[in-house]
Amino acid sequence: MKLIKSSLAIVIASALATTACSDDTNKAVSKAPMAAKADQSSQADTLQPVAEFLVETEQEMTRLINESSKIEWVYQNFITEDTAALAASAGKEYSEAGVRFALQAAKYDGQQVSAEQRRKLDILKQALVLPAPQDSKKSAELAKIASDLGGMYGKGSYTNEAGETFNLGQLSKVLAESRDYDALLEAWRGWRTVSQEMKPLFEREVELANEGAQGLGYSDLGAMWRSNYDMPAEEFGQELDRLWGQVKPLYDALHCHVRAKLGEHYGEDKVPQDGPIPAHLLGNMWAQSWGNVYDLVAPENADPGYDVTQQLLKHNYSELDMVKGAENFFTSLGFAPLPDTFWQRSLFTKPQDRDVVCHASAWNLDSQDDIRIKMCIQKTGEEFSTIHHELGHNVYQRAYKDQSVLFQNSANDGFHEAIGDTIALSVTPAYLKEIGLIDTVPDASKDIGLLMKMALEKVAFIPFGLLVDQWRWKVFNGEITAENYNTAWWQLRQQYQGVGAPIARAADDFDPGAKYHVPGNVPYSRYFLAHILQFEFHKALCEVAGYEGPINRCSIYNNKEAGAKLNQVLEMGSSQPWQQAHKILTGSEQMDASAILDYFAPLKAWLDQQNQGRQCGF
Repeated sequence: MKLIKSSLAIVIASALATTACSDDTNKAVSKAPMAAKADQSSQADTLQPVAEFLVETEQEMTRLINESSKIEWVYQNFITEDTAALAASAGKEYSEAGVRFALQAAKYDGQQVSAEQRRKLDILKQALVLPAPQDSKKSAELAKIASDLGGMYGKGSYTNEAGETFNLGQLSKVLAESRDYDALLEAWRGWRTVSQEMKPLFEREVELANEGAQGLGYSDLGAMWRSNYDMPAEEFGQELDRLWGQVKPLYDALHCHVRAKLGEHYGEDKVPQDGPIPAHLLGNMWAQSWGNVYDLVAPENADPGYDVTQQLLKHNYSELDMVKGAENFFTSLGFAPLPDTFWQRSLFTKPQDRDVVCHASAWNLDSQDDIRIKMCIQKTGEEFSTIHHELGHNVYQRAYKDQSVLFQNSANDGFHEAIGDTIALSVTPAYLKEIGLIDTVPDASKDIGLLMKMALEKVAFIPFGLLVDQWRWKVFNGEITAENYNTAWWQLRQQYQGVGAPIARAADDFDPGAKYHVPGNVPYSRYFLAHILQFEFHKALCEVAGYEGPINRCSIYNNKEAGAKLNQVLEMGSSQPWQQAHKILTGSEQMDASAILDYFAPLKAWLDQQNQGRQCGF
């Protein structure tokens, strides 16, 4: 799912800007960065007073956000050459402003300022995901490389020996649906031909972005990214590994079962039972989620006895009814109904007369109450859950509207997605019964199939969510050199995921570039955090609601106490370190992945039974 327009840098990527910044905002604050610029002290006497600088910056940001958000909305809903040009122009203006704000904010590193002012200054600096060197030629070179890499990915295709050309969507469909080993291998290999030519560009991009990060006072770009999380940069990576260590026993059990079932289907000569799973057999181009192989690994008699898609049809739900049903979830928690403008201005179904961007997204177009969703809703159970997720973003956006524009974002970049997913976790059979979509709640024996489906998406993703940035951080600090890009990538894939390349990969291949977020320069740790936090938040809110049964069966629907606790966190935005928001909800400043283990406990017990006698590990 996608969040649009909550603060600095959100417009930049989606508006086709040529200056490389993130398509999301990194909001946390670290300790003061190292190696302040040498000429800083000499400039101190000429600096604009910090309070004045921040007021002027916030005013300009508000204008830019509101103008560019509206332009981007029009572009995504009326895709023409003219609207694309308008969006690109707005994005260019916004990204150039972001660079200017960051460089100006860095000049105050040696100044005595209040804690709130320091937080705002750090947010301005850290919003740049790809900081340019303070050299016009190098800055232009970096912008062109970022644009070229994005274009290479977006235009990428594979042409087979028969002269047939396939894009990513078509190749992904093969990975998702085919059970032919060789067809899967060709699709997997074919997409990786797209990224081979990216390698020299990426290598130069790293050099330039590191120089830009050093100009802002950081040792390298990875240290700058990690400084977004209200803790020393070196401790953040250690924290992620600690959380992964908690989840790993559950992941290992899932991996063992899936490998065994794939071995039964494809043969153990193709899926050895003592090594990594071949990456092309897991139903996804990047083996990051495994839901498409559910039919091969599902428990027997796992049918819960209902199908939400069929129930939506049976009860004559329209697309609008699905949105109103999701709104009812939030009003049951005590949140205000969605404003009239939401219903007047959102896009719910695909227009017949024009092309639109159909990817589900949540928008705030004025930093206040103009919240919307944009979806081409299909009447399916999956889309019903997605709508709950997207409205979670909208409720968050509205909750922090009274904060400074610099604080109008989630506590850290993992919180927004986590909140949306937390809400979706409450779309349980009990909830579906309470709103009249199903007649009876299946007994607990049917939970295993539902939990397996969810684990193949969420648990399977967690190590991938971790390793993408683990690889990049080591590239940025020089531990992984260009000649080892691909070798190190697959070493990390095997170490964390137990997934391996199905065919030999050359050292000069560039398989990391086959994942959008690498050439697109989008930090990835946020997705790992979201997968940890959503289960923590769900468990905490269920406890507030007084729920005492299995946590996977809990829904906070219709519980005002849970809604009030949730709202406390949402209203804070990013005005405080994320640890404070986390403590309000969970009682602790430290993240804890044990909630995932509690949620999937019935599945883990079942997996352990299935894995008896199998050789697990990779």
